[in-house]
Amino acid sequence: MGKKKGNQSGAHLQKKDVYQRLNYLYQAAHFAISMQPMNKELSKYYTRTMKTLAQKNVVRLHPHVKRTICKHCDLLLIPGVTCTSRNKGKPKQTVVTCQGCGTFRRYLLNIDSKLWHDKPENIANVVMCNKS
Repeated sequence: MGKKKGNQSGAHLQKKDVYQRLNYLYQAAHFAISMQPMNKELSKYYTRTMKTLAQKNVVRLHPHVKRTICKHCDLLLIPGVTCTSRNKGKPKQTVVTCQGCGTFRRYLLNIDSKLWHDKPENIANVVMCNKS
């Protein structure tokens, strides 16, 4: 009737099929890159489809997944295969350069820092899915 209060475990399971398809597309993009003749265009297609699917279903991609996708050409960034990464600078930072389009991104290397969602005090509750 109204909104659920307290533990809203049903909210996380409503888009389970979307998360499964996102996972499948991410794995397919990895597989397309790892094929003998690297099929970069197929990998770009899978990651582009994954990003549009997440946007249309209002689902946020995990930050670690977003860091492995080039924002400019949607190529899957795998160090040594499709991108180069090096540490440099006075404030220690990692520079990841895409070999497909040449764009680069900088990430600070602070050992003590954690992403917001990785901190235990920011986790409200953990929902477990029982396979019955």
